[in-house]
Amino acid sequence: MAAAESMSGAGEEVLAGSQVSYIGKDCTKIPSFLGQRYGHQAKRLDLSFNLLRSLEGLEGFVCLEELILDNNQLGNHITFPMLPYLHTLTLNKNNISELDCLLDTLATSVPALEYLSLLGNQACPNELVSMEKDEDDYQRYRYFVLNKIPNLKFLDTRKVTNKEREVASSRGAFMKVVKPDDYKISSGADSCSPDLPYTPLPSASRDPTYHKGVAGKCHYVYYGKHSEGNRFIRDDQL
Repeated sequence: MAAAESMSGAGEEVLAGSQVSYIGKDCTKIPSFLGQRYGHQAKRLDLSFNLLRSLEGLEGFVCLEELILDNNQLGNHITFPMLPYLHTLTLNKNNISELDCLLDTLATSVPALEYLSLLGNQACPNELVSMEKDEDDYQRYRYFVLNKIPNLKFLDTRKVTNKEREVASSRGAFMKVVKPDDYKISSGADSCSPDLPYTPLPSASRDPTYHKGVAGKCHYVYYGKHSEGNRFIRDDQL
């Protein structure tokens, strides 16, 4: 943090009209001098390719319309100050694995948001984070996001359709993306690992060298009026 602050003397930030860029400086927080110098005039702020873990210092940028936060280390519980004019936000390739907290704070603090991109985060289920994800997973994610932020016009690289708005309004709240307990990108972990909290099979049946059958009680009861027909089955036919 101190190193990031000290670099301000070298004039490494870039100002072009109302656009401010502070890219690839390895800062873990937004340097205070940026807000002090440019906060009241910057409409576009690019902080990509840093090591940001929080957005402390962003409150100085009261006029922001576009904010680029790609390739940082922002997580699930980042908070945003009130940014009434912000319409474009990109958070690609950060450490966001759950959507609830992020979407709730955006709905409150960024009321004019129209374009949001979360590609490259675990919370955005597509092939950038896991080859196991498919289009259905991604579509459910879109419904969930649009249910929380219905005014979005673009999500990631796609325009929001009227059909998506209808589904998101009626069922989007129930399409939350479930995060695995031990999610690891390209981990190659065995799906039957004993570290998983549960398994659908009894423990004995998971051992390939164990060939005995696995028995259990059946709780199904048939109350149909024709169930008495079973009495005509002889023991030697069972």
